Amino acid sequence: MPVIKHPKIRDPLFHEWDRKAQKCGLRHTVYAVNGDQYTGEWQDNLKHGKGTQIWKNTGAIYSGDWKFGKRDGYGSYSVPDPVTKEYRKMYTGWWQNDQRGGRGMYFYSNGEHYDGEWRKGLRSGWGKMHYKDGSVYEGQWLKDKPNGQGVLRLPNGNRYEGGWKEGKKHGPGKYFYPDKGQLLEGTWVADIPKCGALVDFERDNAAAPTEFPLPEIELHDPAAVLAEARAMFDVSEN
Repeated sequence: MPVIKHPKIRDPLFHEWDRKAQKCGLRHTVYAVNGDQYTGEWQDNLKHGKGTQIWKNTGAIYSGDWKFGKRDGYGSYSVPDPVTKEYRKMYTGWWQNDQRGGRGMYFYSNGEHYDGEWRKGLRSGWGKMHYKDGSVYEGQWLKDKPNGQGVLRLPNGNRYEGGWKEGKKHGPGKYFYPDKGQLLEGTWVADIPKCGALVDFERDNAAAPTEFPLPEIELHDPAAVLAEARAMFDVSEN
């Protein structure tokens, strides 16, 4: 019988063209349709490895690690100054799934800066915030606000050590007045001290102590007070 040869089945040409178009490994600058540009490593047509991205609309630059098309790993993000047009670094640190995640430092446009932990682009964990008025907060954060235990130091030397909730003093805490040599220890609710005791604290080293020291509070044992009252009552009855 005659041998019938069938032509070898081949994939359509567009499959081969698509395979060749898939970016993989180190590439020179690749321009997107919207004008954005990326220079760096690729894998399976996605930014993966080390690379630098420049956004055309904002002029912002990210240089660092990428993972399957997203910023992931260590990198820095910079933006041009609206006046001088010079690049100003905004964030340097770790990224997770295209958001700030892990340890990093963020520089705000008003001069403030934060050095600490991030989660899903927000300050969360332990961190230190330098405010423009000279105040410094160091402690725990949750969803961009002080939350947990922390210390707030003011420019005049006063400081608060204690609990925080949603950015406000909340719970047991201590407020130190080094210039007056006094200490307020008590409980705060939404930034307001609800109860506590004001006592002298390192009064001899204070720069501007009060004219007179605070009187000492004499504490008594409740059981002893009750026993004394009963004794006095018995005497009066007799």
